[in-house]
Amino acid sequence: MSATPARRRTLAALAALPLLTLAACGYGSQAQDDNTAELAAGAQKIDGLDSVRIGYFGNLTHATALIGRQQGTFQKELGATKAQYALFNAGPSEIEALNSGSIDIGWIGPSPAINGYTRSGGKSLRIIGGSASGGVKLVVNPKKVRSLKDVRGKKIATPQLGNTQDVAFLNWAAEQGYKIDPQSGKGDVTVVRSDNKVTPDAFRAGSIDGAWVPEPTAAKLVAEGGRVLLDEATLWPGHRFVITNIVVRQGFLKQHPKAVEAVLRASAETNTWINAHPEKAKAAANKQLQADSGKVLPANVLDPAWESLRITDDPLAATLSTEAQHAVTAGLLDKPDLKGIYDLTLLNKVLRAKGESPVDDAGLGVG
Repeated sequence: MSATPARRRTLAALAALPLLTLAACGYGSQAQDDNTAELAAGAQKIDGLDSVRIGYFGNLTHATALIGRQQGTFQKELGATKAQYALFNAGPSEIEALNSGSIDIGWIGPSPAINGYTRSGGKSLRIIGGSASGGVKLVVNPKKVRSLKDVRGKKIATPQLGNTQDVAFLNWAAEQGYKIDPQSGKGDVTVVRSDNKVTPDAFRAGSIDGAWVPEPTAAKLVAEGGRVLLDEATLWPGHRFVITNIVVRQGFLKQHPKAVEAVLRASAETNTWINAHPEKAKAAANKQLQADSGKVLPANVLDPAWESLRITDDPLAATLSTEAQHAVTAGLLDKPDLKGIYDLTLLNKVLRAKGESPVDDAGLGVG
């Protein structure tokens, strides 16, 4: 991938950013054994591994990881190999953890996956499965922003420079004709990169006028008096677009395919259960969010947030190229080469074993 000097500076900033946020996300200290599931009698280690380290966010868009952990499904499929977990606020910091070997597999948005893949020359990761579609909204202070045109001149929060929502908002703003420096966030609209945990406080205090954020942060802002100005799903054909994928370190995939298959099997089992038992699944996700953050989501936040999500094994690969183009439009990338970013071999093996149809990589799979 080639880039102009200005974009190379932006990419350098994106590459450096996770190094500044590692302490905040605490992926080393927060990686813990999954003690919610007892090991079955006679359980064996997979691929001789003591543990598999799994990363995810405390967002409902990562419901598969939340519920799979809460119900012990990952641990069950991994046998005597311990499931360990690390929490992140946004994708760039999780990509850094993946690249450094601090985690093996992660639930993550498409934009950080694209950035991580292209910056490494296609050597860092593979997308091996899907998890969710939807669940992202632009929520605003209705007293300050009454229409989409009113976004000009306002302060809009996104979770982190270069994360999926940041790219989506910058792309949307560019399509409206707004000029914004992607690195500083300054321009016709001021982009404020804000941790999802503190964005509701900033909204309440009036230091931001709105936010383009995933669930449940969007619903939290609505509960604080905000109004949904735009549901990102309405910008996509069929209202379907990838918001969460499963990625793996290429070295780990090559060395430990049985462990990767076990995690994918647990993911597919969890997704089937979620779609068959939406109310129980919603409660299970909330229980894990409480375990992770110490706080339970109230019904006026949980219910609308859950309603906007679609849980799926399909990575919706055809939408990934569009999201990559969004990064180009946002000024973060020149057109990237995404050939080989997917390896859906193990996922399709799992799906066939369940009697389900395989999913497509849209021509972006390994050769």
